[in-house]
This record gives sequence, structure tokens and C-alpha cells, in this order.
Amino acid sequence: MRAGRIAKEALWHFFKKPATQRYPFIKIPMPEGFRGKLKFQANLCIGCKICMRDCPSNAITITKLGENEFIAEVDLAKCIYCAQCVDSCPKKALEPSSEFELAELTRDKLKVRLKA
Repeated sequence: MRAGRIAKEALWHFFKKPATQRYPFIKIPMPEGFRGKLKFQANLCIGCKICMRDCPSNAITITKLGENEFIAEVDLAKCIYCAQCVDSCPKKALEPSSEFELAELTRDKLKVRLKA
């Protein structure tokens, strides 16, 4: 009797549509408001460094390159993708992207310099 129930269950699952996606072969779009890797628009940055102060993990460093020219360095190993820096930026120079595949083999490659 037990073998009949197992066979019925196996056949039912054989013809059932899978519940998972075939990632990474089929990539689904990220939902609206997804917080992935940061984008930096250097032309909007005024160098106030509020994003650095508000970052709970100290993952952002803003450096002045020249007159009204700044660069953001983000340590993706430290970043918790909370987007607090995005919310606190008065000029909206930072914004989250839908990029989430950020794995690297060394920690050095996780320090990213964001330019315009």
C-alpha cells in the first residue's frame, strides 16, 4: 500500500511545474525598490560626507579629487545594503541599483571606486 502512495506522489511531481527558477540561466528582474550595489553620480556630489557619517557599517569613503570633484569608495564587504546613505544624501548623488551578483575571490576586489 505504501509503494502505491509513493508512486502516485512521484508521478504527480514529475508532471508538476517546478517552483524554482533556472538561475543563473534565467534571470528574473529585481523588484522595484531593490537595494543592490550603489551607483554614484559625482557631478551631483557636494562633498558634505553625510553619507559617510550615516553609514552604519562605515563602508563609504568620499575623497575630494579637485575643485567640486569627488569620488566615492565603497567597501562591498562591509556594506549591508541598507541604503541609509542613499536616503541621507541631500543631492541624491547615491542611488541603489539592481545589481546583486557581487561575489569576488579576494576582499581587495570588493573595494570599489565609484565614479560618474
